[in-house]
Amino acid sequence: MEAKTKDLWVFIETNEDGSPKKVGLELLNPGRKLADKQGGKLVAVVIGNNVAVSVEEAGKFGADQVIVVEGPEYEKYTTDAYAIALVHLCEKYAPTTVMVGATNVGRDLAPRVTARIGTGLTADCTSIDIDEESGNVAWTRPAFGGNLMATILCPDHRPQFGTVRPGVFKKPAETENKAEVIREEFHVAPEQIRTKLIDVIREAAEELVDLEGAEIIVSGGRGVGGPEGFAPVKELADALGGVVGASRAAVDAGWISHSHQVGQTGKTVGPKLYIACGISGAIQHMAGMSGSDTIVAINKDPDANIFSIADYGIVGDLFKVLPVLTAEVKKIKG
Repeated sequence: MEAKTKDLWVFIETNEDGSPKKVGLELLNPGRKLADKQGGKLVAVVIGNNVAVSVEEAGKFGADQVIVVEGPEYEKYTTDAYAIALVHLCEKYAPTTVMVGATNVGRDLAPRVTARIGTGLTADCTSIDIDEESGNVAWTRPAFGGNLMATILCPDHRPQFGTVRPGVFKKPAETENKAEVIREEFHVAPEQIRTKLIDVIREAAEELVDLEGAEIIVSGGRGVGGPEGFAPVKELADALGGVVGASRAAVDAGWISHSHQVGQTGKTVGPKLYIACGISGAIQHMAGMSGSDTIVAINKDPDANIFSIADYGIVGDLFKVLPVLTAEVKKIKG
């Protein structure tokens, strides 16, 4: 399909209570810059039920317009309902670019939509910009197991479509902006929705790791020495009110589950505080956490690469350093 506008869309994924997932608001930040470069509007797309909070937040964080599709059939995410609705919107308004968060929902939704409207999809991006020469969006993503970065253009088909990892960008500052709200009365017939959510089975607490939304992450690497080495890492994380992360080396060794992995082949994070314990600083790991506000590195090797991006560095044995830090944190918190 051909673009009718130069507008850039950001899909705002919602929670069960109708509030926005963090990644959608994060994408309004680069979305603003790219929309301005393309000469179009920044449009937030909200699909769900009782989503007034998401509509308000999208405007507050910079969207010029918010397109809303609301109805009981969208209360729980289903591939069919959401894909049919988003295809309808794309065909009606024909934007030039669409960005979706690379969440479980986004990774399911985006390929369905792009296949139906006949355009390409660049998945799991960690950087986006406008290619100066062609004017196309330059989507950058890890390739070959994270060993190189590939920049991909979509010159022939519209809209240009990409999923972007949570945590890559910071949320924009709040504004007094009042977005224009366009309500689309579009409903999907029950017979078109081929799957139905019967029940939600929560995973074991070990697996419920919200790295992307965490403000404090304490990560362990090869230097923890084994599964038991994560005990002091977890103690510090608990004392700080944070979560436990890990390097790929620790995950590959089987010391901790993949849900804790930070890096290009894990989660991209941007917490207020990131503490790296026994992590040497492989480029793939640093690319996944370099957006953290404050980085503290603890390593026995004074030449470890992680110190090159750390705000604070402690050269020492993590098994001696972490208990002292944990005790001090507990003392401060009383």
